[in-house]
Amino acid sequence: MGAEGEEQEKQGNQNPKPNSITPAQFLSWKRQKDSDASARKAEAARKREEDIAAGTVQMNGRELFAHEPWVFDNTRY
Repeated sequence: MGAEGEEQEKQGNQNPKPNSITPAQFLSWKRQKDSDASARKAEAARKREEDIAAGTVQMNGRELFAHEPWVFDNTRY
């Protein structure tokens, strides 16, 4: 068993794992994943803006301040 184990270790060191990926492949996958995530976020933001403009959803405070800053003008009181 000792000789077989040493032989398998030598073969294992010579041949990379069949499921291993290169750093270039990983970076390519990561860039694709990041671009997909940013596209989903942009689409969600666009849809939210359309829904706010249509009045189908409530605005949070930041959105209200961006769209209607006169609401926060204390000089009117």
